[in-house]
Amino acid sequence: MIPLPPAFLGPPLAHRGYHDREAGRPENSRAAFAAAIAAGYGIECDVQLSADGRAMVFHDYDLRRLTPEAGPLRQRSAAELSRIPLRFSDETVPTLAEVLELVGGRVPLLVEIKDQDGTMGPDVGALEAAVAADLAGYRGPVAVMSFNPHSIAAFAEAAPGVARGLTTSAWAAKDWETIPAPTRERLRGIPDYDRVGASFVSHEAKDLARPRVAELKAAGAAVLCWTIRSPEAEAEARRVAHNVTFEGYPAAISAA
Repeated sequence: MIPLPPAFLGPPLAHRGYHDREAGRPENSRAAFAAAIAAGYGIECDVQLSADGRAMVFHDYDLRRLTPEAGPLRQRSAAELSRIPLRFSDETVPTLAEVLELVGGRVPLLVEIKDQDGTMGPDVGALEAAVAADLAGYRGPVAVMSFNPHSIAAFAEAAPGVARGLTTSAWAAKDWETIPAPTRERLRGIPDYDRVGASFVSHEAKDLARPRVAELKAAGAAVLCWTIRSPEAEAEARRVAHNVTFEGYPAAISAA
């Protein structure tokens, strides 16, 4: 188990960067990350796998919502993706390597590996290896998490010296329609925390009262949460969570 770097328990973490569509800063864009750094926030970002095995900073599996293109990101090469514009901006899809160079250790960076199996199963490994390769030699506070425990187990093998955790949830059926009920039932109890060598969870904010979260916190786990969208929700979340991932308002640095 590698402890979560203390920097993650300081300033709030900007969800997908400090994004603002009206200001031309799409989520998971260089502009959103630069804005987070300028404001003094930590950064949370997502990664998906390109057709040629590169870690790309992008949330969705499909390009449709965030770009003028459509279809699975995984069917495009990194070079192709680097030319695709993000909506409402002059930005394009960045690689994780580019984001690491931009951040340069100035603020903590929390990387979420998106599930590549499709049902939170064991068909993973390529994206985890790509993330590990990009992080090799990075000199800054960084941690990696995923909803899929198999992903974190694979990442632990590829990069045993990097702090890792689990993104966790209430796993309500309406929010996870593609995930089989037995899988949701199992993951709800966060049973893999010790097995994957996790040192933290990032838990769904509306479910922070779950007894398992309190149990992990009492045992020394760092508790982060997602996603906070108002000062009032942040104040409530901080009754349990050590830090928050936020968007849509200017979270107070002094509150951390």
